[in-house]
Amino acid sequence: MSSLQITAPLDGVKMIQIDAPPANALGHEIRSQLIDELDKIESDHDIRVLILTGTGKSFCAGDDLKEARQREAGSKSLGQFGKLLNKIESLRVPVIGAINGHAIGGGLELSLCCDIRIASNNAWFLGAGVNVGLMASVYRLPRLIGIGPAKAMLLTGTKTDAEAAFRYGLVTAVYEPEALMDEAIKLADRLATRAPLSVEASKRMIGQAFDLNPEEADRAAGRELKVLSSSEDHKTALKAFAEKQDPRFSRR
Repeated sequence: MSSLQITAPLDGVKMIQIDAPPANALGHEIRSQLIDELDKIESDHDIRVLILTGTGKSFCAGDDLKEARQREAGSKSLGQFGKLLNKIESLRVPVIGAINGHAIGGGLELSLCCDIRIASNNAWFLGAGVNVGLMASVYRLPRLIGIGPAKAMLLTGTKTDAEAAFRYGLVTAVYEPEALMDEAIKLADRLATRAPLSVEASKRMIGQAFDLNPEEADRAAGRELKVLSSSEDHKTALKAFAEKQDPRFSRR
């Protein structure tokens, strides 16, 4: 039975584990569940960070190929998957991808939509499009790791292990499997205790970094800073700094 395991390991932190054995493939139903949960997170301002991971030895194997064989050509499935990816990428809160195992095809693409990726040392990544007569990750992966490494991954359809992924910048840290979730929660705690409005604004601006010219970037940053500079959280941070205390942010 495919499902999601949803927990709250810390205040302000939500964790979603994809639980679709044996490989955590994303069939139609589990995609719908994910989209619904992302909508809930988007509207719940008490949530400040999302951890996305898988169960067992797989992060995500992408599309459910058994289900895909039964679909009619031109079905809405690819559109639904694209909607899911865009929702993760544009989610109000930062998303930590805790890559616990293999990320294949659409699973690689799912990981690319996360804001920060960390991996266990037995994780691996596979751009499988050329292996199944399709194409994926050709936009996000080159922007993240550069054209050369992206071509090596996507044109060959071969595995990239966690250490190579770290060298490429695909992940920012690699841990022993038993330490991965503790490290993901530590990272989430750090993010959740920063100024939420600032984190959200920074995520929005970083998301536009390659699409704006300098003048457009200055104007967009100016709009964000105007709001942030008048926020209660900014005043709280200044007061805490003067008093040599840790600030407690309220998202106001």
